[in-house]
Amino acid sequence: MNKWFITATIALGIGFNLAHAAGNADEGKNKAAICAGCHGADGNSPINPLWPKIAAQSPRYIEKQIKDFKSGARVDQTMSPMAMPLSDQDIADLAAYYSSQPRQIGEAAADKVSAGEAIYRAGNSETGVAACMACHGPAGSGNPQANFPAIAGQHAPYVEKALKDFRDGKRTNDASKMMQGVVSRMSDEEMAAVAQYVQGLSR
Repeated sequence: MNKWFITATIALGIGFNLAHAAGNADEGKNKAAICAGCHGADGNSPINPLWPKIAAQSPRYIEKQIKDFKSGARVDQTMSPMAMPLSDQDIADLAAYYSSQPRQIGEAAADKVSAGEAIYRAGNSETGVAACMACHGPAGSGNPQANFPAIAGQHAPYVEKALKDFRDGKRTNDASKMMQGVVSRMSDEEMAAVAQYVQGLSR
């Protein structure tokens, strides 16, 4: 079994505070105007592929990321100030709404699919890169219980940026530094290929 998967399992109890407000999707829809400018009314971020799709994402994962932006555990010049005024109930309501929306699946670049699939499903044994599906699942649907995000259909530019941010220390809010450990062994070419494969992956 992959060591990063084992570490992830151990980290379940410390990666997310289970005591959180119950979200109301209808209230979240009413509050979503603050998010729609970047993420779209339905969470599919149609304007800029560097802004992530949050439709169909686990509500726990959405909540954690917003709270991390609010606390400073994760920093972004746009999201951090947007998160600051949100209450726990606002965050829960937004998460409930966006998680209920269907995610639109993109199309992968044909010249990167094979390489991306190989890394996603088997990793790279020569360099110690873990298989992405060990945590994110064979279909990219994530693992809500472990608070691992759904990544199927996510914008390739966003996925590639996220991987590089973990590698370069610009993002450090992953439980037990799991993502940082995985991407430290990935080449830029592998990141680009995986990102394209994920963009066309259907849940």
